[in-house]
Amino acid sequence: TGYYGDGLNAIIVFAACFLPDSSRTDYNYVMENLFLYVISTLELMVAEDYMIVYLNGATPRRRMPGLGWMKKCYQMIDRRLRKNLKSFIIVHPSWFIRTILAVTRPFISSKFSSKIQYINTLAELREMIPMEYVHIPDSIVKYDEEKCIKRRMRTSCLSNDPEITSVEQE
Repeated sequence: TGYYGDGLNAIIVFAACFLPDSSRTDYNYVMENLFLYVISTLELMVAEDYMIVYLNGATPRRRMPGLGWMKKCYQMIDRRLRKNLKSFIIVHPSWFIRTILAVTRPFISSKFSSKIQYINTLAELREMIPMEYVHIPDSIVKYDEEKCIKRRMRTSCLSNDPEITSVEQE
């Protein structure tokens, strides 16, 4: 959790890599209580505008929340919290997350949909929000660094490919 702007508006950071494994026998119980904890915390912290940063990188599929859980969360958040949410930033969105949001888009309000932003790197996130009050877990930082190295390698390989270079020059 951190703050941005002159009014010290809240930035809520949610790291999916720390969610419980879905193979737990008490998974539904844990997720239900986690949701209640998150909502009660939001209600205490949020008086004004706020944003949520959802860190998706370094999260194995078995730790990602299911569609039913996300739908329930959205439905249970009271109107004031939905209204004061200024942006829902998804860092390192996976194909799975993008697909779920594309499929559910017709069932969620267009106002909420317009608040969703995809960010591919922590550098992009730094351009959007002040990071001095935001804690990013080490596993996410490592994931981001590895992803950036792979992207640079792919880009340099493409720029060294004579066929691509000759097409770019034409």
